[in-house]
Amino acid sequence: MAIRLMLADDQEVIRRGLARLLAGEDIQIVAEAATSAEAIATATQCKPDVLLLDVQMPDMDGVDALEQIREKSPTTKVIMISAYDNSSHVARAVAQGAVDFLLKDVPAEEFENAVRRAVRGEASPEDALFSTIKARLQVRPDPKRDDVPLTRREYQVLKHLGYGLSNREIARSLNISVETVKEHVQHVLRKLAMPDRTAVAVWIVKRGLA
Repeated sequence: MAIRLMLADDQEVIRRGLARLLAGEDIQIVAEAATSAEAIATATQCKPDVLLLDVQMPDMDGVDALEQIREKSPTTKVIMISAYDNSSHVARAVAQGAVDFLLKDVPAEEFENAVRRAVRGEASPEDALFSTIKARLQVRPDPKRDDVPLTRREYQVLKHLGYGLSNREIARSLNISVETVKEHVQHVLRKLAMPDRTAVAVWIVKRGLA
């Protein structure tokens, strides 16, 4: 049975290019969308196997759309695509449940491979930025190793803050409540004597923890 693939990008030339590239005997293009609102509505209706979703959409951030699509069509595997190699975008995509993140200028076979991996439930290559960041966000190392006066969970929240994730995104990534995240964030700020999240993010980057 062919893989049912949906394409969501605000640039028609990108959608057409991906359609020509990916359509074949084992991949069927079932829908397209030019905005996040269209992507949410169409994915909810047709429930594709895989969705290629652009990060930068005109009406709504693609990662915010990803959250809604995951809720309305949980069986759809979402691969985020972007023209920019932005660690924060990748981390947010990880937190919201994307299965991969591709730059638009990667070789053609990487798109094909990513779509097929998504359907098979396979992870992205270990050396990919997506896999690297996903591993960093999931690990709960001993904070004493870095001389950070935090609990393991607070240290994990700290790493998420380093990528600029919101409380809601951190909660989804760690499978805890938003209120619990707020408490951890306050503990982190107090223990590190930092005035706000931005200061924490700068501190994390300088220490090479994100």
